[in-house]
Amino acid sequence: MLLQGMMRGAAVRYENTQVIEGHPGLRPDIIITDSQRSPVVVEAEYMPAYAAEDEANARFGLKLADSGKPIEAAIALRYPSDIANASDLDNAIRSARLEYAVFYKHKKVKTRFPASGWISGAASDLADLIRLVSVSQSEVDAAADILEQGIERVAGIMDEMDDSAPGAIANIAQRLSIPNAPQTRRMACAILANALVFQEIIAGIHQDVKRPRHVCGKGVANPQAKTLDAWAEILGINYWPIFAIAMDILEQINARAAARILNTLEYTAGEVNSLGVTNSHDLTGRIFQQLISDRKYLATFYTRPESAALLARIAVSKLDGVDWADANAIGKLRVADFACGTGALLSAVYEQFANRHERAGGDAAALHKPMMEDVLYGCDVLPSAIHITGATLSGIQAQVGFDLSRLYTTQYGRQPDGGVKIGSLELLQNEQMELDINTNDPALRTGSMGEETARQLNVHIPHIGFDIVIMNPPFTRNVTHEGAYADTFAAAFAAFGSTDADQKAMSGRMSYLKEDSCYHGSAGIASAFAGIGDRKLKPGGVLALVLPLAAASGTSWEKFREMLMSGYTDLEVFTIAANGKDMAFSSDTGMAECLVIARKRRTDEKAMSAVKFTSLTRRPDGFIQADLIAKSVLNADDDLRRIEDGPYGGTPLNIGTEQVGEVIQTPFPQPRRGESWGAVRVKDYSLTQTAYALSQSKLWLPASNAPLELKTTSLGDIAQFGKYHLSIIGRPPQGCFTKTNIQSNGYPTYPALWNHNARNETRIVCEPDSQLLARRGMEDQAGAVWATASRAHLNAEFTCGSQALAVAFTERETLGGSSWPNVIFSKAEYDYAFSIWCNSTLGLVSYWWHSNRQQSSKIRMTISSAPHFPILDLRALSDAQLATAQTIFDEFRELELQPAYLADADPNRALLDRRVVCDM
Repeated sequence: MLLQGMMRGAAVRYENTQVIEGHPGLRPDIIITDSQRSPVVVEAEYMPAYAAEDEANARFGLKLADSGKPIEAAIALRYPSDIANASDLDNAIRSARLEYAVFYKHKKVKTRFPASGWISGAASDLADLIRLVSVSQSEVDAAADILEQGIERVAGIMDEMDDSAPGAIANIAQRLSIPNAPQTRRMACAILANALVFQEIIAGIHQDVKRPRHVCGKGVANPQAKTLDAWAEILGINYWPIFAIAMDILEQINARAAARILNTLEYTAGEVNSLGVTNSHDLTGRIFQQLISDRKYLATFYTRPESAALLARIAVSKLDGVDWADANAIGKLRVADFACGTGALLSAVYEQFANRHERAGGDAAALHKPMMEDVLYGCDVLPSAIHITGATLSGIQAQVGFDLSRLYTTQYGRQPDGGVKIGSLELLQNEQMELDINTNDPALRTGSMGEETARQLNVHIPHIGFDIVIMNPPFTRNVTHEGAYADTFAAAFAAFGSTDADQKAMSGRMSYLKEDSCYHGSAGIASAFAGIGDRKLKPGGVLALVLPLAAASGTSWEKFREMLMSGYTDLEVFTIAANGKDMAFSSDTGMAECLVIARKRRTDEKAMSAVKFTSLTRRPDGFIQADLIAKSVLNADDDLRRIEDGPYGGTPLNIGTEQVGEVIQTPFPQPRRGESWGAVRVKDYSLTQTAYALSQSKLWLPASNAPLELKTTSLGDIAQFGKYHLSIIGRPPQGCFTKTNIQSNGYPTYPALWNHNARNETRIVCEPDSQLLARRGMEDQAGAVWATASRAHLNAEFTCGSQALAVAFTERETLGGSSWPNVIFSKAEYDYAFSIWCNSTLGLVSYWWHSNRQQSSKIRMTISSAPHFPILDLRALSDAQLATAQTIFDEFRELELQPAYLADADPNRALLDRRVVCDM
């Protein structure tokens, strides 16, 4: 009965016979069925429950006698033995810690989860698991494959039209606000396919709505006209975000091509709907994101559904005082994503609200109308993104109608009045937002009331008005001028074919809007979206963001970290200690990301003093794992290891017997002191505890009972730094030198250590690789720049997988380039001590602690962040110690060091460590 109370709409049956097809005598302990989901069996026993797992495994794949549906998930449940004789068994089970494991299909393979051991949780946690596994992921994947294959088949027809009727295709591209390209045409086909899928769903609810096969199936005359008529009838009900743009696309296609497209897509939609998974989480979103063509400028990396679920679960858990049993109370909450893309994050929050309401005994279907009309706000510059967000959210309870939605296409680029707009970024200073709406252009309508909605040219999006702002904003930066951005004036505003003049005007608009926000041009427009979230949140509201890992350490992100320190509490940061694509929470990005979740401080709350960091061994692989990671992190609050406790590691996160990550608490890093969030992307938190101790003038190694004093300081306290590389060789008047290869006829007048060549950088002493030539007329400026030459050079882009040196030493003073900026000391003796300290393992650990780890095996340190790099305080060394340092340097100048990742296996590095720590 506990499960029945938490799963309204599902049927929960106990110990029935005659329920398994072909096995009338089988009596499963519990069967949970729902017309929209797959059946789930639970086999339960009291501990030690020897037979529960075998029985659950044996039920997997059997079919129910009444529906013929296969059992795609079977759960083995173990009750604690001490509740067997409880007088009130329901309450005893409600308060007990249960143990369970599930057999289900994951990536088309039968899987036990966890692979070994058991999940521990309450009855409500078991209900959550049942909800998750009752949606067959293999069926969802199959539906995605079918839909994509159908889209590809009809895309060829669109390609033919691009040759025979280019004007029609150009009109379609214009309505999608995307330049005409093969991906754009596929997007148009996807919108049509999606509309037909929803038409089938709606026809099952409203008897006046014709099914797709009746209007565009085989043998139907003039399918284009009949489909448009059917969609017009649907618009009379609602669903404008889905069908308005689909109608506008279909109207641009000639009748013959439309018939071919509709006939194919009708069959495709029928196949998808026959699987019964059209209400599954983010199916259409996953397909549409693959089709967004302008991602190189908008950086619209798709938030993986599992990542969205993890972020939403943590964010919703921070809301205070919500009565989840009260649908009216939930309807008063306000949630926004001002860069909503395909709606994955809004969908994940919706799911969390619905699950909590169901666990409290409510009816999730009753939430749909207020969620769509009042709770969820989504904005994007792409009409197609708003279409798919509307489709994704509408499909959660497709049988429930709604009126006006809060999904808006925002104005972007040059406007008819000659001015410019920059999408949701307008909200940095504004509470009223003009919408990109044209009553003659259905593709740009929003909401679900059509012409009535189209007359509302302004919407109110108040400051201090939202309970949750959750976003995965674009990461693009105006300062990027490489790769796809090489020829752009301002990369952040280069979408949709913006001219240089448009980009300049939009950048000027950003300069006005950014005032009093945490935006920084080098951080990119993601920092501006963080500022919008701050403006829009109520005190007590939750900010939940997917950000580039640079947000944890980049100097350009200091204002963002200061904003959190001064105005927020309960901060959590999630990262992934993996490489390649697995270090990101989004798809299609090769850079590391972090999840940042914090609650806006109320006036009566104290400032935040600590942060909770979670580092996962890999990104969540499925909704079950995401849900259990979130629960494990939330449950770890009572027993958190601290970074200042010493090198004992963090609090482990376990699912069954597998450790999936660690959690640690740190004092809030002080941005104004240059302290970054060093506890990110870490597999073993004992390393961060040693690194943190070093930054606090302590040498505390694992297995040591207590730390030793080892005085450290910030590099900027004892050194100066050379010029930024563009100040040396940039275009005049910025740069006064040109760079060339070293000629064979003698040593250059102005030598430079500029590039990386790992084969030439295995010894502490390195040779210059370039020479500089003073530009004519700029000799005086060249002399001033040359005065910053030095012998010590910091590795600004340290690839640990191939490079050995954190610091290089040149025999003569040499200018440092982009890879090897100069470090200038007041005493020549410091060059030697600095070089051997930074290339010892402790020096590497300190470098790593302070670095930006956004790329797989590369750690970076800029000239602006280098002053805060914690190093041995060379001023505390006596003359005798400095002399010892030079002796050690001379011993090692010709010795080869292996790449940094092999530091533990490098005999020369081990010898250097011993000489530095024990002798110097």
